[in-house]
Amino acid sequence: MADLLTTDEAAAYLRLSERKLYELVAQGTVPCTKVTGRWLFPRIALDRWVTSGMIAPAFAHAAAPPIIGGSHDPLLERALRESGCGLASLAEGSEQGLRRLARREVMAAAIHLHALQGDDEEANNAAVAGAAGLHDAVVIAFARREQGILVAPGNPLQLTDIASVAQSGARIARRPHGAGAQLLLLALTARAGLAADQLNLLKPACPTGPDVAHAVRSGEADCGIATRSVARAAALDFLPLVWERFDLVLRQRDYFLPAPQALFSFLRSAAFRARAAELGGYDVDDAGGVRLVN
Repeated sequence: MADLLTTDEAAAYLRLSERKLYELVAQGTVPCTKVTGRWLFPRIALDRWVTSGMIAPAFAHAAAPPIIGGSHDPLLERALRESGCGLASLAEGSEQGLRRLARREVMAAAIHLHALQGDDEEANNAAVAGAAGLHDAVVIAFARREQGILVAPGNPLQLTDIASVAQSGARIARRPHGAGAQLLLLALTARAGLAADQLNLLKPACPTGPDVAHAVRSGEADCGIATRSVARAAALDFLPLVWERFDLVLRQRDYFLPAPQALFSFLRSAAFRARAAELGGYDVDDAGGVRLVN
């Protein structure tokens, strides 16, 4: 996005009508400048104006729906129920969760992102730091999770890693574009020196990890990427690949609302640690910690 926005671009960026934006210009409350008869709006100045609370209260404090979008996770589902926080889950994949958060369609997004190259440990923070519309976001640690390849009991194709999956022609239950597990699959494929078209990816995509497990369990797929907890719940064999960051992203002002605070309080409890141990494949030592403040 350009550093100087036109009137229609600024209105869309602030989610205001152009008429309302012109009213704010007339009142002298919104940062702007006039060049050759056109109003231009510095994007950085707009960001600071919004976060400083100078915008109209109806916009600045409009409550987002009490929903956590983004990635699905069994431990997160348990935490939402047992914390009594009242937040619902909308599992559509990490990148879609961030897009909904930027549009204020959800209160938080659960993400686990991976880069074709670079440091996966910082992939979540890097994505949030560079995302348009998330200048006021904070990243909260939820857990580190073990991701791997789910296969039928006994591992009939004797798979070991992504290279063996490609060489065997094994049918892979894919996840949707932008889902963290699909990003991980593409990253591991690239790091192994393979092309994406060397993988036998099935259609349609599986919405969540448990759907991948169902495809493998039913024989529709030979394997798929999901967490150890998903494999254990489905009684499937699990070939470990990586540990990843699974984080929650929300706006700084929403962090202090009762619903998120109830969830974060539960993340610090013995009950939460017990659930993580029960499900398997989680490290929750820094759960609830702040990893990034934009």
